[in-house]
Amino acid sequence: MKQTFITKQFFDGKDFHHNHPITVQDGQILAFDTCSGAKEVKLDGILVPGFIDVQVNGGGGALFNSDTSVECIETIGAAHAKFGTTGFLPTLISDNIDVMRRAADAVSASLIKGCAGVLGVHFEGPHLSVPKKGVHSQAHIRRISDAELEVFSRNDLGIKVVTLAPEKVSVEVIKALVAADVKVCLGHSNADYETVVAALEAGAIGFTHLFNAMSSLESREPGVVGAAIESRDAWCGLIVDGHHVHSAVARLAVYAKPTGKLMLVTDAMPPVGLEDNEASFELFGTQVIRQGDRLNAVTGELAGCVLDMAGAVRNTVNMLGLSLDEAIRMGSFYPAQFLGIAKQQGQLSVGSRADFALLSHDIQVQQTYIAGQCIFKR
Repeated sequence: MKQTFITKQFFDGKDFHHNHPITVQDGQILAFDTCSGAKEVKLDGILVPGFIDVQVNGGGGALFNSDTSVECIETIGAAHAKFGTTGFLPTLISDNIDVMRRAADAVSASLIKGCAGVLGVHFEGPHLSVPKKGVHSQAHIRRISDAELEVFSRNDLGIKVVTLAPEKVSVEVIKALVAADVKVCLGHSNADYETVVAALEAGAIGFTHLFNAMSSLESREPGVVGAAIESRDAWCGLIVDGHHVHSAVARLAVYAKPTGKLMLVTDAMPPVGLEDNEASFELFGTQVIRQGDRLNAVTGELAGCVLDMAGAVRNTVNMLGLSLDEAIRMGSFYPAQFLGIAKQQGQLSVGSRADFALLSHDIQVQQTYIAGQCIFKR
């Protein structure tokens, strides 16, 4: 079916336009014009590219580690679609090899089924630094073996991201992962600057939740943070929830990194999409408590987020003082560039997929579309 959407405003990823038609057919943008035979749909709000989240542990009450199934992935996707997310990587934190294999099977089946929004998989661990493990279970943190390499090397998982600590994985293994089409990110690491630089030279291209669970920047020890900020090429995920990173520190990263190399991530956990502001859940035998917009393990550590992508964009505008267009790009176009899909997603252009979100003027999601189909309406 051919449809022409007309909104008061739309943002194509570069510029804002007013009362401009967008015609969609077969899940793609056909033209920025009204085409003959198209059903006209008028939308009240700001139409923007759908958000892309590369780090999604859970949502809608579901946690991928606890339920490595297609149904769990669909529940997570539906929860995040309420907040404008049209593409995401189900994320498995450090676990045993059997859970990793089941997670890979579920992602593969989700891609075959065409589950809305699923782009691939993110394995956050298990090859991490114990001193920087956060809420990852120490029982699952280990050296890499052929068993994990076999999972990471599968060619039926869509886009593959692996977060590892470079002091725990050799540059030879990093090169092998890159050769297997894995996007290697560095995180949960206590590495020194030189080790991080060597990992970047071996092909690592990103950093997982910048500033969190990584050796800090000091005057004579740049650490992981220093290497991440210094790199002109590496992408950095940033959690803008007011808890993980102070707004002044986040602004420093914005000033220091080249435009386009900071992307918003949620690190979302099961409570995202639930109405209960005091919901709790269990993670590897540890109770995680929600208090408003903050998650803490009973042992005190921050334990992921109840952040959603629309909230991350909103906070980037309100807490960091960035423009709305740049905040939207940080939640859509820049993650798409990191994943290598920016021609198809993350912006609205002729020939790109018709993934978009309808925002109110206070950056609340009213509707979400994937491939031209409305999958959420408030």
